[in-house]
Amino acid sequence: MPYGDPASHSPKQSLHAPTRQSEATRGSHDWSLSLGSLPRAAADLILLGDLTGRYASGSYARLATGGRTVVPRPDRQGASEHGHRVTAAIACYVARAHGTVDQLLRLLLQPDHEGGRHAQTVLVRSGHARARAYVQRVWETACALVGSTTSVESRNHVHEALAALRARIEATPWPGERGRTALRVLLAHLSFAEVAGGRRHAASERQTAEAAGLSRQTVRSAYDNVLKPGGWLQRLKVGRGAEGSVWYLGDGLNAQPVLVASRDQTTQRPPDRALEEWSSPETATTADIDSTVLARLMPLDAFAQQGLGSSALLILSALHANPQQDASDLIATTAISRATAYRTLRRLKSLGLVNAAGSLWALVPRALEGVGNSLAEAVTQPATPTLGWERVAALCGTAGVGVRRKAAHAAERAAYRAALEHLAARPSKAAVVVQDGRLVVVPPVRGDEIPPSWHAPGGAVIDPSTGLPVPGWRVATDGRLIHISPDDDRSYDELTTAHQQAVLAWESIA
Repeated sequence: MPYGDPASHSPKQSLHAPTRQSEATRGSHDWSLSLGSLPRAAADLILLGDLTGRYASGSYARLATGGRTVVPRPDRQGASEHGHRVTAAIACYVARAHGTVDQLLRLLLQPDHEGGRHAQTVLVRSGHARARAYVQRVWETACALVGSTTSVESRNHVHEALAALRARIEATPWPGERGRTALRVLLAHLSFAEVAGGRRHAASERQTAEAAGLSRQTVRSAYDNVLKPGGWLQRLKVGRGAEGSVWYLGDGLNAQPVLVASRDQTTQRPPDRALEEWSSPETATTADIDSTVLARLMPLDAFAQQGLGSSALLILSALHANPQQDASDLIATTAISRATAYRTLRRLKSLGLVNAAGSLWALVPRALEGVGNSLAEAVTQPATPTLGWERVAALCGTAGVGVRRKAAHAAERAAYRAALEHLAARPSKAAVVVQDGRLVVVPPVRGDEIPPSWHAPGGAVIDPSTGLPVPGWRVATDGRLIHISPDDDRSYDELTTAHQQAVLAWESIA
């Protein structure tokens, strides 16, 4: 169950300083019981402090104003930042153990506990009121963080959580072509998470595109427009070098219905309110598909964008989960429009994958052999389907799409690795700042930064050959060049959006 149960430890609890009577009657045995209920790492952190320097990273150095060099922080400021991180870590440990804010305060203010040295310093310098207010703020942040996470007790618990997430994905409607594409990308990440043994997993865009049977541009659009805003995926770390990006699967708590922009010129007659037309949405609010079958079919060439597409994937997976459905049922279980459902059913029937008995549709007996089978008495074994998906891809004109995609990705990987090896062969010298006996590395000047001798007052750029400012060019705050075109009439917000899109494209290429 998720941590942060309001009944067990609420951030709204009041802080009260221990009375003198309780201080006198409290013994060491009481403190040992409190520490014994915490993990060993938490007890060591409280009693001994941060001996390994785990929470000291970034506390004693920061980037300069220009963002180009690392400057050391003052000793007092660095120690304060380090102590705050230790205090926050202890608060998270207490929150995960279903403790209270009063217990946290007593643990931090115990004189023998090195982990509470920062809170004790605040108490001595600013008094009880400031110390209580500081611990209260840390506690609220810790409860919010712990309450948004889930405890993992065993590997079986992980598989149960992923199975529950798969069931939630299957019951969520994914309307529109954008939603169906996002479903394929999400199922690819779900398969990666199952292999990794948890929601945290590593995957590159190329790997995801090959698993989902989509292009990298389509995968990137699904990330930005549906999965990230909806809370289904979160990128924890951008991939660099030979390492892919690190992702975390969410529960989609922020998921909103995917809205499809209507055309300006439409051929449909608008609804008549007097006749109560179009009184309800065309698709239902719940879906019912077999995501396992969908995940196994989506990398095939037959379901590429110019082939059967994502709508056929949803219909096949819905008919595999619940055979004998009419068109209205399929519209409800797949969340696709009526026109798309009828068009896709006719195409699947022409290929011999589905048949109709009156108004009911069902899969042919051996349509999904080797992937899944809707017959109860059938035993699913890895085998070649009767029709053959290669033949379906050839009839749809999409044969060889997956092979060409993998070849293009392999060429991109080879070019990127060659560029990395070229850069590694020409290392740049980095300056080193010594602070409190530790070495802090200062990043060297990058190749796209201009030398300081080119800088001019007002942000202008000096031509080294003439010594005169170059019109149309400026120096950004990060030391890079900016070219301002006379025809460029974009606003600052538009330029910021364009810059973010360029950074995102560069990170995805890397």
